[in-house]
Amino acid sequence: MYFPIRCFTCGQVVADKYEDYCKKTGEGQNPAKVLNELGVERYCCRRMFISHVEVSEKIIKYDKM
Repeated sequence: MYFPIRCFTCGQVVADKYEDYCKKTGEGQNPAKVLNELGVERYCCRRMFISHVEVSEKIIKYDKM
């Protein structure tokens, strides 16, 4: 599933911060601190980042049979 453009609860745009979030957390930074730096304050918006699971890479393996 692709990362949503807007928060499901409040409608705030969150997709523009996802790439920076992935890069910084991939480098080993604390996700809570990264979200604070990016200005994501609402817990509903923070949930969008923390609970997202990237499954497209797994699906692509089984795409062509």
